[in-house]
Amino acid sequence: MFNDRFLFKKVMREITPLGAHDCFSIFSRRKRSFSFPLHSHEEMELNLIIGGKGIQRIVGDHIGHIADVELVLIGPNLPHGWFTERDHDEDVLEVTVQFHKDLFSQNFLEKDQLRSIRKLLELAGRGLAFAPQVATQVKQRIIDLEKLSGFDSFIQLLSLLHDLSTARNNTLLSDATFSRGTVTHESQRLEKAFEFMTRRYGSQIGLSEIARIVNMSEASFSRFIKAQTGFTFTENLMEIRLGNVTRMLISTQLTIAEIAYHCGFNNMANFNKLFKRRKGCTPKEFKMNYNRQLVLV
Repeated sequence: MFNDRFLFKKVMREITPLGAHDCFSIFSRRKRSFSFPLHSHEEMELNLIIGGKGIQRIVGDHIGHIADVELVLIGPNLPHGWFTERDHDEDVLEVTVQFHKDLFSQNFLEKDQLRSIRKLLELAGRGLAFAPQVATQVKQRIIDLEKLSGFDSFIQLLSLLHDLSTARNNTLLSDATFSRGTVTHESQRLEKAFEFMTRRYGSQIGLSEIARIVNMSEASFSRFIKAQTGFTFTENLMEIRLGNVTRMLISTQLTIAEIAYHCGFNNMANFNKLFKRRKGCTPKEFKMNYNRQLVLV
């Protein structure tokens, strides 16, 4: 019913300066205005912003405002951008590191010592914001990365990614369904449950039905999915549904009510309440705020 290509036609496709034989590229600039349009690119991106408190951030279907120190890891082809409606009061430092999505081969990342980095890169498909204290701890290392070259610069990047992969209190920005990421679950039962929820999100799915599909009792599955994901079955299903809602708000001309019902919400009052709690704005406001930063290319 909706076409992803319609959405991504509206997002500027950036051609980055990263060369085929480069491990990564890094560039820094000081500015007071953030007006580069919403965009995406094939490369991974680690973006550091210092002194930009209050600047608007859009990553996937996330819309929010940043703290004084901002550090976000962006996965391939994920729409993103930072925006100011007026010039910032003081100069803001932005340092951007971009590296190829296949810089590390799958065989390399499957080694035990790199398991946390593999997970980090998977999560980047949804956009990963690091806690302010983490960003503060590593900001000088990112700034100094520009001064290094050759093998030393690569080792420093690898060290940074490792430390970030073990950091706590990170925030996933975009809903999983919007990002269509490739995050995998180590449990086949969990994979099966999520595959079913992703395919049938528009239908009424009960706990008993999905527990039966993965051959578990309701109580056992409830404990299992909470232990594996940190969220209840209902919360996981709600995230899948809301991710599809945000995609359709941007990529279709359907009414908000039509989108809500298509995604499994049968009570508009409850839907609006859930959406605002999750996104911080109403569905109508979300669509207006997002479209404000879209450009036709």
